[in-house]
Amino acid sequence: MEIIGSAATQAQRWNWVKVVSGVAGLLLLLGGVAVQPAVAGGATEAMKHTIDEVLTTIQDKELKQPGRAEERRHRLEQIVGARFDYQEMSRRSLGAHWNTLSDKDKQEFVGLFQTLLTNSYADKIESYSGEGVKYINERTENDYAEVRTKVLTGKVEIPLDYRLLNKGGDWRVYDVVVDGVSLVNNYRGQFSKILRSSTYADLVDQLRKKSDKIKVQ
Repeated sequence: MEIIGSAATQAQRWNWVKVVSGVAGLLLLLGGVAVQPAVAGGATEAMKHTIDEVLTTIQDKELKQPGRAEERRHRLEQIVGARFDYQEMSRRSLGAHWNTLSDKDKQEFVGLFQTLLTNSYADKIESYSGEGVKYINERTENDYAEVRTKVLTGKVEIPLDYRLLNKGGDWRVYDVVVDGVSLVNNYRGQFSKILRSSTYADLVDQLRKKSDKIKVQ
């Protein structure tokens, strides 16, 4: 894809990339735009099904009523959570250190990581007004698939790819690649940096503080 070189467009591009880095936000965003016909395939159809559910929820007039914002957000999180495999994302983001954790510690880490992902950009995403998304193609190898799309915003097309794993016949997202940047790899780099200079307990403490801060906003 050709990158448009003006400073204004570049600023718009990178601001947008930061916004869509929240996993739940990605689906909220796609639910709010006009979706073009997709290439047929099991993983693509799974994504379309989830996006349709999101679209129905955000367009529900009753859920837009004052006092129902929390219910609306909770319902969206449930829909997104049914498609995204937060444990797999957590495992890949934490890397080799994941294997040293107890089951209890793993459960705690997944909960904190999920809160971080689902809430970080929700408000920005819900106010986003995009122009559309193109489904490019689907690549599948055994139990793995990648659904490639481009999101249209202004004069910029942002490549946005979903990586999925088939678990028991259900396609679950384990990574999202925004403009060539892997969400999982990005977090793994951040977590590895903290673990090299500090302890796992410190990493969890930072995630917990961040999650608590998000919850009270």
